[in-house]
Amino acid sequence: MGKIQIMDEWLSNKIAAGEVVERPASVVKELVENAIDAGSTSIDVFLLEAGLTSIQVIDNGIGMDEDDALISFSRHATSKIHQEHDLFRIRTLGFRGEALASIASVSKMTLITSNGESGTYVELEGGHVTTHKPGPLRKGTDITVAQLFFNTPARLKYMKTIQTELGHTIDLMNRLALGNPQIAFRLLHNGQQLLQTNGRGDVQQVLAAIYGVHNAKKMVSFQGESHDYKVSGFVSLPEVTRASKNYMSLFVNGRWVKHYLVQKAIVDAYHTYLPIERFPIVALYIEGDPYLTDVNVHPAKHQIRLSKEPELLKLIEETIRETIRGVIRVPQMEKKEKAAIPATEQLNIWKPTPKLDVEKMNAIVEKLYDVQTVQESSLPPIEKPQVTVTEESWQPSLLTASNPVENVQKELEQVPEQETIKEPFPALEVVGQIHGTYIVAQMEDGFYLIDQHAAQERIKYEFFREKVGQVNPNERQALLLPLTFHYAADEALILRENRPELEAIGVFLEEFGQSSFVVREHPSWFPKGEEQEIIEDLIEQVLTTKKADVKKLREAAAIMMSCKKSIKANHYLTKEQMDVLLQDLRQADNPFTCPHGRPVLIHFTTYEVEKMFKRVM
Repeated sequence: MGKIQIMDEWLSNKIAAGEVVERPASVVKELVENAIDAGSTSIDVFLLEAGLTSIQVIDNGIGMDEDDALISFSRHATSKIHQEHDLFRIRTLGFRGEALASIASVSKMTLITSNGESGTYVELEGGHVTTHKPGPLRKGTDITVAQLFFNTPARLKYMKTIQTELGHTIDLMNRLALGNPQIAFRLLHNGQQLLQTNGRGDVQQVLAAIYGVHNAKKMVSFQGESHDYKVSGFVSLPEVTRASKNYMSLFVNGRWVKHYLVQKAIVDAYHTYLPIERFPIVALYIEGDPYLTDVNVHPAKHQIRLSKEPELLKLIEETIRETIRGVIRVPQMEKKEKAAIPATEQLNIWKPTPKLDVEKMNAIVEKLYDVQTVQESSLPPIEKPQVTVTEESWQPSLLTASNPVENVQKELEQVPEQETIKEPFPALEVVGQIHGTYIVAQMEDGFYLIDQHAAQERIKYEFFREKVGQVNPNERQALLLPLTFHYAADEALILRENRPELEAIGVFLEEFGQSSFVVREHPSWFPKGEEQEIIEDLIEQVLTTKKADVKKLREAAAIMMSCKKSIKANHYLTKEQMDVLLQDLRQADNPFTCPHGRPVLIHFTTYEVEKMFKRVM
């Protein structure tokens, strides 16, 4: 008898569950994506113990009839694709037909669904149907997954803490909400609401619900289009950054995906605007013909392959870069504000306002606007307003008792329209210098602190960037004593292959033996005394990447040279030198950040200074 046999269906489902159902967040993903594909406009997710005890997803989609409800738990059962041709034009989030069968095989599941005409109630345990009867007629689907991994203790043993598993689910729901702003989402854990969106199609309102109104106000929209793709979304201003790329959400035809090259294109668009190892908050939407994308790469469908990828990356980078250049602003001193009370806590602590003492309130108003008191102060006299408080006119704020989603909408409506005109560099008068490092300059409204090293770094970067981009044969300087460089045989081979790219940035290598090179001349604008070190650093970059990119080499060379010859800290300048530095900075294309993304100058308004000295209330 042969050793090979057909695997039992329930065993194969458990094995498939190992790929599809990694943790409770995986279950939520599959169930919510099914609800989205069903045309739902409202989706509620209820979790108990991060989903390890229970996961319930309720939607108002098209629902299923009895036959579809029963067959949906069979492996490879799907309504998304019908023939081979459909696999190349997938427009739905789900299509593999494995999710429900895999989830049911490792849990106890209850399905209540109706298409509006008939209702069905099904219970399953370990993938086997235990109960099947008519159900209620509420259109939509209600799925409950209980005791996840009850029959696979090995998988259950490796679950993380409740907080860790809950964090994965929250992150997933945030991205699903961003990818589908037209759907109202709710996420509740042990009865506590963690996410709520209104489903009105406004991406910025969803961003506010996830990242807070303060950050949402500092995000700007962008839009670009090519022959094959259309890109749009929101990106944060350079002043709003995070230490992880996890805050960059990418959506291709409505599907949240992970794509390293797209993330890199976004970071490259912020070149010289962001500090090193800091990343923006981004919601990027890519739309194109499904034929140009391959989502059938991994069972979790997080990975994707894109046709005409270089053109798409260029479109993303250029569109975001132009958006950022149009809205860049002078950094402001961060104002310290009282922490806002979360909406969930506000609802708990709100109490009716006690009865108003009208006479006492009018006395306070009279005192506040006393004409004689105002005239004796340092402020100009103002006309005394006619203010009278009555019980009828006294209306306590109902913010604490209102819908938090509506509050978010009202705050976002107060955000002014984005200005695409670049902010002019302010006219500054030099006052002095602090610790030989920071220049103090004043203007009509407050004063500025300017980092002298960052300022000159920006000026020199733009100068060298232009020079490196156009290496002129007439600007070469011959060396009395040539520079010699020795490398290993494999490194010498890489340098021989990339000599044209190095010559394009001013590094002219001549072979000098089997694995040595000599440099007899270099551009005359190379920083004096730093020529050999700069050439070595540029060669090292080529050896590290194995394949030189002229554009990246030019950027690296400009940044490197600008940093090496800029004014260092603890270097005192005369007033004339500081004036010249600010005049040169005024002419820069982007005077607000250095090539490494750090701020060049920070603005302190007169009001902020007076407030710190308690001169204003």
